[in-house]
Amino acid sequence: MESDARAPEAVEDGAVRPEPKRRDGSLPAWRIGLAGGLIGLVCCVGPTVLALLGVVSGATALAWGNDLYDGYAWWFRLAGLMTLALLVVVALRRRNACSIRGVRAQRLRILSALAIAVVTYAALYAGTTALGALA
Repeated sequence: MESDARAPEAVEDGAVRPEPKRRDGSLPAWRIGLAGGLIGLVCCVGPTVLALLGVVSGATALAWGNDLYDGYAWWFRLAGLMTLALLVVVALRRRNACSIRGVRAQRLRILSALAIAVVTYAALYAGTTALGALA
């Protein structure tokens, strides 16, 4: 009797290797969300990373972050939303789901990407604000 499930492939040396995962080329929701959230707050994250690497001082990073955030925060947020939307469209096209029916079928994935983007933005905002208070 043969089962429907395929067993892992045995090779000559006796080791058992699992089947390679099949990739459909789609983007995971967590990557889409992280990209959108990170780009949305790159105005503050960039100077913070430079300060943590020792490239600039904490005071310089704080000044750069404040200047960028005060003058261009909405531009960065808009860029984050546009990145999120673009990556969702790319993911839907890779799954051949670029229609109303496809969006409805993938709505949980789209909403999870949006939620991850918001959580990423909030976490990075809290972290950069806390580091700014220490500078």
